[in-house]
Amino acid sequence: MNNSEVQKIAKDTIDYIKTDISAGMKLAEIRQKCEEKMLASGADSFWYWDIGAFVFAGNETSVSVSGREYITSDRIIAPDDIITIDLSPQNNNIWGDYARTIILENGKVVDDINNIRNDEWRAGLLMEEELHKELIAFATPQTTFEELYYHINQIITDRGFVNLDFLSNLGHSIAKKKNNRIYTEKGNKALLSSVDYFTFEPHISVPNSKYGYKKENIYYFNSGKLLEL
Repeated sequence: MNNSEVQKIAKDTIDYIKTDISAGMKLAEIRQKCEEKMLASGADSFWYWDIGAFVFAGNETSVSVSGREYITSDRIIAPDDIITIDLSPQNNNIWGDYARTIILENGKVVDDINNIRNDEWRAGLLMEEELHKELIAFATPQTTFEELYYHINQIITDRGFVNLDFLSNLGHSIAKKKNNRIYTEKGNKALLSSVDYFTFEPHISVPNSKYGYKKENIYYFNSGKLLEL
């Protein structure tokens, strides 16, 4: 499998679980369904601490936690709920990395962000869309990870949001071993184009809110243009 194929496993898994999530489900059930789907689709394991699906709901969505410390809570999905799912399939040490925040209203997934009735949730997901568009507009092969870090974090602040990552990081390179990743962080003067692929995964909220939002894609340069994998 190549990188695109492994990433497609993650994308297809999110599409699948969105048709299956319902009020009354436990987070552990969602995690199990996602991990079984990825393995059935060609993943041979999970690269991030051997956990295929990190699942959070409600006020858990604002928590930034290392995979080393993650425990799936015993929460049950409510008819109106916010759920973040972060997937990390791999096949032969080739990684996928993909996350989405999903909104449930009246017991149904709201696929169109503009149709979300909860104003705060809608604004958070629209801001995620804006940040990913800004990445595409701003990043060139000559942009460093540090420059992207400062640029995006400034936009997050200017728009009245906060970066929930405890170091304000925004993503990392795709590697063969998790300890070999480099990050979109202060002090990293490597060029974005110096790696084959990198993630962009701003984890944001508004001040004093219990809810967080995340959208993660893998990106790469092709003939100088940044594309989503």
